[in-house]
Amino acid sequence: MNVQYNSLLTEEDISLFQAGMHTSLYEKMGAQICDHEGQSGLQFTVYAPMAKRVEVMADFNAWDSQHHQLYRRADYSGIWEGFIAGVGSGALYKYRIYSSRDDKIREKADPFAFHTEMMPKSASVAWNLDFDWSDDAWMATRGKRQAIDQAISIYELHIGSWKKEKGESLSYKVLAGQLVDYLLDMNFTHVEFLPLTEYPYYPSWGYLPTSFYAPTSRFGCPQELMYLIQQLHRAGIGVFLDWVPGHFSQDEFALVDFDGSPLFEHPDPRKGKHPDWGSLVFNYERNEIRSFLLSSAHFWLRYYHLDGLRVDAVTSMLYLDYSRGPGDWEPNDLGGNEYLAAVEFLQKLNTSVYGEFPDVHMIAEESTNYPGVTAAVHDNGLGFGFKWMMGWMNDVLRHFPRDPIFRKHHRNELTFSFTYMYNENYIMPLSHDEVVHGKSSMIYKMYGDEWQKFANLRLLYGYMYTHPGLKLLFMGAEFAQTYEWNFDHELRWDLLQYDAHLGVQNLVRDLNSLYRREKALHQLNFDPDGWQWVDFDDPEIDILCFLRHSETEVLLVICNFAPLNFESYEVGVEQESKWEEVFNSDKRDYWGTGFLNESVISSEEEACHGFEHKIKVKVPPLGVSILKRRELEE
Repeated sequence: MNVQYNSLLTEEDISLFQAGMHTSLYEKMGAQICDHEGQSGLQFTVYAPMAKRVEVMADFNAWDSQHHQLYRRADYSGIWEGFIAGVGSGALYKYRIYSSRDDKIREKADPFAFHTEMMPKSASVAWNLDFDWSDDAWMATRGKRQAIDQAISIYELHIGSWKKEKGESLSYKVLAGQLVDYLLDMNFTHVEFLPLTEYPYYPSWGYLPTSFYAPTSRFGCPQELMYLIQQLHRAGIGVFLDWVPGHFSQDEFALVDFDGSPLFEHPDPRKGKHPDWGSLVFNYERNEIRSFLLSSAHFWLRYYHLDGLRVDAVTSMLYLDYSRGPGDWEPNDLGGNEYLAAVEFLQKLNTSVYGEFPDVHMIAEESTNYPGVTAAVHDNGLGFGFKWMMGWMNDVLRHFPRDPIFRKHHRNELTFSFTYMYNENYIMPLSHDEVVHGKSSMIYKMYGDEWQKFANLRLLYGYMYTHPGLKLLFMGAEFAQTYEWNFDHELRWDLLQYDAHLGVQNLVRDLNSLYRREKALHQLNFDPDGWQWVDFDDPEIDILCFLRHSETEVLLVICNFAPLNFESYEVGVEQESKWEEVFNSDKRDYWGTGFLNESVISSEEEACHGFEHKIKVKVPPLGVSILKRRELEE
């Protein structure tokens, strides 16, 4: 098994790689199963420009690499390559790299590996990614299903701690059956997995990756993850994945100091080291690293049929002074604090992804007022499809712990988001970050005794689902888990034996159904014509009223943030009409008091809230009532 010279890379590949524009390096780099001169084997290709020698150490040579030296390309690309016959899928291997900069010998996992050993072992695994997909119906229609005028309700999930059997996390394959059934029952349209690219430190939840082409082997092999995604698709459920191009782990076996030089990380620690997370930041100024990351994004969308990527920690990529004090950063060439190379990378990322996969979504976790995150690149935007609405999340999580006596003095925490909700295409997130590290669970963020806490949580969810924007809930929030999320333990499913928790689950199930069914809640989600204030500034009554419009239908939303019910609350409507309640968070099925509007309400011709007609409505305490306008002849 000698190494034969062979190359899969063309001159065009090298040109695109060096220009930072290659989006399919996964077809040429790493350990590719192929034939050469009539023999089947593995073609190894690795980028290590500062290496003076690169060898393949593997299980097929008893980890003795001296006879398996790769060839350096003669074009000064820094790429080493070679073909080894008689080996194939399942082979364990690493690269032994001898640097031209020092005498240290580095044993590195393959940056382009498709599979890895089970952690804490760290060898790469050559792998055939063939899979017989049977999700054609989903793939043919996902453009329509994921259009901006559709309801998208996302269940954010950490695979390792959703459920466990005998103390062990569910595998991708076992999860497929249970998760599909649960999401269908709960009426979620999408699931978003916390990062699944291989990572060594389990408590990082995947946000300190070491591999960018291999799914974690903790839950199974690549095809088993494909099976999970396929089954979700066949049930009509979309799949998003957290993807982490902002930084990477410092584990010695992976990308750090790869060839004896700062190859993947920026050499300037002011740009290359993350001060908060103990991680290294990619060098977006090196074109080859841009190609590496662009290809990773395209890889997951192509090989795993993902319906979108949620790009983690975009804010940390955008700003040179992110978490850095004076002296720890320097302005860009224009005198600003934006990291211009990262901005350019993100623009190229989104342009290339949407050019290749126009029916997917790129989602930014970005927490500042950086302009144009979801604006088109040709309009100087970043080109994302959606952005997490972090301002709304922070505001409401300040508001709901407040004693209702004082809430009306802080009403701006509920109304401010309505002043900027059309600046970007927003997703409203109540994510994993809000229920860890001492922040408490969602239910224990709420003010009051047990009844008030549950009523407040139901109110929050009702307000969230009627506010313009897509929706995201982290697992466990849908049934008011009492404990903070703990990645070592499964969710507290036993809480569903109690009516209060079952009631919240019933409410979320029905809100998802309502959101999908009523076009007024999603059809004009990102169009100012889809929303209208009725009343938001009554100095005595802590109620917000607004209308949601579709092209043909109207919903009236009444949110009461006080623990008082109103037997006959007057609300202005614009014309003679009849109204029927289609949702009430105070239903007994939700562990409410049952203070409902059970009959059709007819309007009266009397001015109210600036409208010429009014209706009188029962409004539940700490509750949401949603009424639908009916035609008079109905």
